[in-house]
Amino acid sequence: MATEARIAQIKAQKAKKLQQVTVRKRVDFTPELLKMWIEKPEGYSFKPGQYCTIGIDGIERAYSIVSAPYEKDLELFVELVPKDEGGVLTPLIWDLHEGDTVTIRPRGKGVFVFKPEWRNHLMLATVTGVVPYLSIVRQYLNDLASGLHEPGVQHHMYILMGASYADEFVYDAELQQLAKAHPDLVTFVPSISRPGEARNNGWSGQTGRANAITEEYLDTWGLGVEDTLIYACGHPGMIEDVKERCVPLGYTVEEERFWKQD
Repeated sequence: MATEARIAQIKAQKAKKLQQVTVRKRVDFTPELLKMWIEKPEGYSFKPGQYCTIGIDGIERAYSIVSAPYEKDLELFVELVPKDEGGVLTPLIWDLHEGDTVTIRPRGKGVFVFKPEWRNHLMLATVTGVVPYLSIVRQYLNDLASGLHEPGVQHHMYILMGASYADEFVYDAELQQLAKAHPDLVTFVPSISRPGEARNNGWSGQTGRANAITEEYLDTWGLGVEDTLIYACGHPGMIEDVKERCVPLGYTVEEERFWKQD
């Protein structure tokens, strides 16, 4: 009985920490990819690159936050994992509409954040793995415009994003615009891995998996081991391959794994 009482106490404490927040907006891009904006509770804090933990009917999962801390709402970019593939929360998310509610834990968490001690930042991603980089870049540019960065200190963020299909580059227009507006701060290259498939007809950009072309771009951009930090976020296979390629060369690799399960 003592054990059962303790379990009940833990559940009660957990429930007190959760807040109900409203779904502000939802936009679907493919049958498997959507953006969702949820209400940010008063006092909610997070660092660019961190994740929030949301829940529906007691089921909770962590999702990296697209939006920067200065933005009003919390923007999420979610990939559907069907029930027959082990999906638990994302099938419930796909049933959400504007005005519905989800729970959220009181603050963001995670250590996959910007490391300002490095000059160059090579950010590798697969599909939803681009999320923390968007938060980092948005906040960095906002702080720069606000005069919050140390004078004379300048960083450059190189975002190399891989996907099977071009329509999975949901944030490509934003990143291309930022790269055009701030060429000394942001560089963006999207690459598809299945150029021969009909769904990619008309694609004229880079091809190949992001991890397979990492070394090529390290050389092209002149990114040396002394001043370059490599971030790898997304599919575990991509991350492992990047580490196997780059760590022996002397590079430091930060990782955030997005397992295709929930």
